[in-house]
Amino acid sequence: MESSDNENHATKFVNDLKIIEEKAAAQAEVGRGGRGGGGIEVKGEEQEKVEEEGEKVGGEEGKQAGGEGEQEKAEGQGQREGTEPKQGENKDEDYWRYIPLLNAALGGDWDSAKRCIDEDESALTANITNSRDTALHIAIMSGRSIEFVKKLVDLMPPEALALRNSSGCTALISAALYGNTKAAVILVEKHPTSLYIRTDQNSLPLHCAANNGHKDTLLYLLSVTKEDDPVSKPLAYPSGALLLFQVIDSEFYDIALNLVGRHPELATSILNDGSYALNAMARKASAFPSGIRLNRWQRLIYSYVPVKLENYADQDHNRSDIENSVNCSQVITQKHSWARILGANFPNSVSRKLQAMLWKVLELLVPPTKHVQKQKLIHLQAIQLVKSLCEKIRSSNDLKVFELICKDVILVATRYGIHEVVEEVVQSFPQAIWYLDKDHYNIFGLAVLDRCENVFNLIYQMSGHKQAMMFMGDKNGNNMLHLAGRLAPFDKLNLVPGAALQMQRELQWFKEVEKFVIPRYKQIRNNKNEVPSMVFTKEHKKLVEEGEKWMKDTANSCTIAAALIATIAFAAVITVPGGTNGTNGVPVFSKANAFIVFIVSDAISLFTSTMSLLMFLSILTSRYAEGDFLYVLPKRLIIGLVTLFMSITTMILAFSSTLYLVFGNNKEWTLIPVAALACLPVTSFVFLQFPLLVDLISSTYGHGIFGKKSDRLFY
Repeated sequence: MESSDNENHATKFVNDLKIIEEKAAAQAEVGRGGRGGGGIEVKGEEQEKVEEEGEKVGGEEGKQAGGEGEQEKAEGQGQREGTEPKQGENKDEDYWRYIPLLNAALGGDWDSAKRCIDEDESALTANITNSRDTALHIAIMSGRSIEFVKKLVDLMPPEALALRNSSGCTALISAALYGNTKAAVILVEKHPTSLYIRTDQNSLPLHCAANNGHKDTLLYLLSVTKEDDPVSKPLAYPSGALLLFQVIDSEFYDIALNLVGRHPELATSILNDGSYALNAMARKASAFPSGIRLNRWQRLIYSYVPVKLENYADQDHNRSDIENSVNCSQVITQKHSWARILGANFPNSVSRKLQAMLWKVLELLVPPTKHVQKQKLIHLQAIQLVKSLCEKIRSSNDLKVFELICKDVILVATRYGIHEVVEEVVQSFPQAIWYLDKDHYNIFGLAVLDRCENVFNLIYQMSGHKQAMMFMGDKNGNNMLHLAGRLAPFDKLNLVPGAALQMQRELQWFKEVEKFVIPRYKQIRNNKNEVPSMVFTKEHKKLVEEGEKWMKDTANSCTIAAALIATIAFAAVITVPGGTNGTNGVPVFSKANAFIVFIVSDAISLFTSTMSLLMFLSILTSRYAEGDFLYVLPKRLIIGLVTLFMSITTMILAFSSTLYLVFGNNKEWTLIPVAALACLPVTSFVFLQFPLLVDLISSTYGHGIFGKKSDRLFY
């Protein structure tokens, strides 16, 4: 696979400038007055030294420097691969002469560059860095001035645009690597054959743009590249397969759909390193809805937001599809069509326009809506691409390719938790559901082992075959319940906050798998003579200790707060605001409405803080058995946090009532600043502790992560 050439260029650039400055300083001392013919001549021992060192920074082609006069013969003549000439090989000592031209190219200063070229015409195509970059390479990579590039190209002969640097990159390849689309247009117009010149890694400009994620540049290059070129064959194997893989890797799924639609053979093409398109999709978890985590508002927007999905299945794929994808037939896709709501009162076309207007307004008012819409479009394109790839593989009627590709894909997709890919593969190739990996794990065994609930939930969509899938046993005698007893991978554990909730999630997994295995599996021993419960206890021993520590630390902190509030509330009810009447002991403000608010709030604060204190004390004195983390401990923590929140709120309310009674003088406007200040501690508690409370309630009493998520039949 191609490496990140642009990063290599950046590193070489810094090194080049340092070397050039050092060479310039050395020449100022040694070779004063040695200028002749626009360059510095080094002879004798110095020439031999240059021949020995070569061009160390220039890569593989730098070895051509020096060496018995061959360099002089090669300058200005010859072509590489029959299409591009070799530029003059500068000695290391010559690069310093081009510092003004280098600075001009970096800054886009055409006047300075023109003066350098007028003084020395060879500077137009000379190597001005140790990486053998020309001024055109530098100007394209810097991207500061497209006019600079255009004027420089106008001065150069067409064949000079095929000159390479030490990495084997022409000017067009550099434009593709750095995403300089405007420069690519100028270069192709002057020298179209540069589209088919490859790098030392055998990559075309197409591959460079795709590999570095420059979509606009890639679209342009696709529109001008002749796919039937008899020499380069850009979309034939392996070039086309590599391009498809790189396009998928850069998440350009619309372009990938177009390529597969026009070249179905790419779906079954496998590169030398074993890479292929469907395998790449099976590793792209973020490309599917199951691979992202949305909050409640984002999920709501995601369900309703409309997207325009290109219907590649029903269109004739031609060159214009790439150049102007918006001209393709569009399909508005969304979960719940608002047209149904609006359609009752308006014609279908009118309701669609109203719907589009509503979303436009929403995008302006809520900018994140556009991001969610973009995510949904990517997800739909990815699913459509997987369907298309599966269809092309099935239509190839090649059993060998089918077994090689689909077996690997379904197991990889399971490992990554991408149930969408698993469903599509099984839909196209039903027998793939029975595939096992090298350890004899089926897809549900892998889902349990890697804690991929999205894939495991597919068992709810199965027919009676679900029982057969749960009969799995690996080489070590472990059944499905043994796998559930193992500790989850750390990346999955860390999705749950706190060791106690992590332990709860592990118990939920064990209990869920237990529902599907036959009773005798609970007592079957593996090769280590362990039953599933023994495996669970051994694997989760450390997590239980961490969960106990987390629970006790949380309870200790909250106990202090609850005890303090209870003390304050008890003292406040004895020493009421304003004092009491000396004759009968009745509070002075007993008839005021604010006093009633004070008494009620203070009483609630006292009772709830006492309740909270008892709950946290029960947590501290718990026995911390494994099963306690499932319901008992989380329930106590939920009650403790809820009552603590209520006690804080009512305490603040009682204090605010006291302020109004003592200092308000029946002036209602004083309630405004008091209420505003009273909200600060309450909102602080909500922001700091409410997320934990929500996680606790959701994990303990919510819908959970298991269950049937779709009505689609899965085998």
